[in-house]
Amino acid sequence: MLDQFLRSAAFSVILVALPAAASSEPADLWTLHPRIVTTGEPPETWTLDLRGKSEEEAVEAAGRISWRLFSSGSLHEPLVIRSDFSEPKVLGLHIAGISRRGAGLVIRKNGEELHHREWGPGSTGQRPNVLFHLPLPAGPVDLSLEATSGMVVIDAYFIADSEEHLPKNLVPLAFDSPEDISKPGPLPGQPSYPSDGYRGIWYTLRQFSEHGAKYSGGLGTYTANHRPMAVYAPEVDKTFFVYGGSVQGRRHLQAMASYYDHENHRVPRPTVVHDRRGVMDAHDNPSMMIDGDGHVWVYVAGRSRRRNGSIYRSVRPYDVSEFEFIREAEFTYPQPKYVEGEGYFHLFTKYTRGRELYWATSGDGREWSEDRKLAGIRGHYQVSAQHGNTIGTFFNRHPGSVDRRTDVYYVQTTDFGQTWTLADGTPVDLPLETEDNPARVVDYASQERLMYTVDLNFDHDGHPVLLYVRARHHQPGPENDPREWVVTRWTGDEWVSHVVTTSTHNYDFGALYIEDEVWRIIGPTEAGPQRWGTGGEIALWVSRDQGETWSRERDVTRDSEFNHGFSRRPKPARDPFYTFWADGHAERYSESRLYFGNADGTRYWKLPYNMEDDYAEPIPMHGR
Repeated sequence: MLDQFLRSAAFSVILVALPAAASSEPADLWTLHPRIVTTGEPPETWTLDLRGKSEEEAVEAAGRISWRLFSSGSLHEPLVIRSDFSEPKVLGLHIAGISRRGAGLVIRKNGEELHHREWGPGSTGQRPNVLFHLPLPAGPVDLSLEATSGMVVIDAYFIADSEEHLPKNLVPLAFDSPEDISKPGPLPGQPSYPSDGYRGIWYTLRQFSEHGAKYSGGLGTYTANHRPMAVYAPEVDKTFFVYGGSVQGRRHLQAMASYYDHENHRVPRPTVVHDRRGVMDAHDNPSMMIDGDGHVWVYVAGRSRRRNGSIYRSVRPYDVSEFEFIREAEFTYPQPKYVEGEGYFHLFTKYTRGRELYWATSGDGREWSEDRKLAGIRGHYQVSAQHGNTIGTFFNRHPGSVDRRTDVYYVQTTDFGQTWTLADGTPVDLPLETEDNPARVVDYASQERLMYTVDLNFDHDGHPVLLYVRARHHQPGPENDPREWVVTRWTGDEWVSHVVTTSTHNYDFGALYIEDEVWRIIGPTEAGPQRWGTGGEIALWVSRDQGETWSRERDVTRDSEFNHGFSRRPKPARDPFYTFWADGHAERYSESRLYFGNADGTRYWKLPYNMEDDYAEPIPMHGR
């Protein structure tokens, strides 16, 4: 159980800005991260010697110690912290994890016991995510930290001038405090705060076959079922966007919000709207909408029935620097929309009998109707979109397993969910609970084909156009080719389908744009550096006959270090922030960068990974 916990636990990290100047005395705060994190790997040393060290030297020294303290076995050793500061300091310990059976930690100063703390057993590996602190006297001091039972994970040490200088995104707790903090969960309503760069979350589902993971990589703009993730506001000439962010060097999810200023071609520091604390699952990524008064709403996804979703609203219109917590509720894959004159409409998933589809409405975004079921045919993934007062959604079904997702269904409403119809206006009764029903557009089950939802848009007549990937098998690799990108559109009389191209992975998701007579698809259709992994190289495809034929007009990215994936379409899209995506190594953990590009695919920019100032210009990449 302990090994399983060590492999799977998602540990939290505190995000702080490191002082630029090196000194042998901490300037307000030093942040020291152990870098030995692999299960069973012994550290270079069990001593963190800070005597006479500059900040840079202290950070390097911390890189040689382990983040785990074991109470038994070959790796049972106390960690000794040696210091000789001329002024008293405060030592912060970020306790990120303890073992299932519980743990104990004793702290000794110069050989004498100073504090002892115990955590009780839990049903799984526990993740307290608590910042403890204790005084660090001036002069020569040896502090010994020893696990007396179980295993303790400390993933960050802080040396601060005072308690007030410790990180603000968790309330510091004295190590000898009697407060029981053994099992706190992520708290809704945490205050928002600025980050210091644009870093996407790296995530893997950990379902592997011969050619790698079912999906993995830089998934800051995942999934296709989180919609929308970017909205252009003409009132202020800004494109607002959200994404799944992370702390530098760690797989730790933060729901982020920011904007691109079209007039000044710059971005601010992104805002941490919700820190998921101990969660690294990109299924918890956010989506967003803007209401009629200009307030930005962020919907942080929950996960199954283990974690609820959370809704936030910007305190000021067209300003994402500060958010207020609105409510917590059971929802996954949030797809919020604002309908002028009606209010707030939310399509989402609940794990009631598998992944079932629901919707709810609100007049003010705070008080909501009861959740009403849209479909429950043993599970679904859906993609929705809005065209004026029309809200449409298309989805697949899961006959026994999400890996057998198949068929295409479509329904829409034009009266805020009071009635639902087919594309031709024929009313349908909800919820849909049988596989053979009038909403089924394509029967892929009989063809033994899988269907992966990608995007939904509407043509100039208001007819729905569906984009999805059609596949033979859920596992990656060449033996399961072809993966076909398919457009299925309603002509006004019938549904017709056309193949756009093929790609190398079932999760090569992109975006569909329909503007007058030109239709575009921007997405990772081309093989990337990790050929059989999620994503690839971004390309631009164009059709001028309503999706019947397509041509690859341009490669947007080429010769990349990592695979690019999950290109997202702002609502509406305005150059140059016309498409938005992330990259990451598709086979192993890596940093993940965020990008945006223009409509004709000739230019794209990288958002700054690190920021020193409040604003920065995006970094131009090689245009085509």
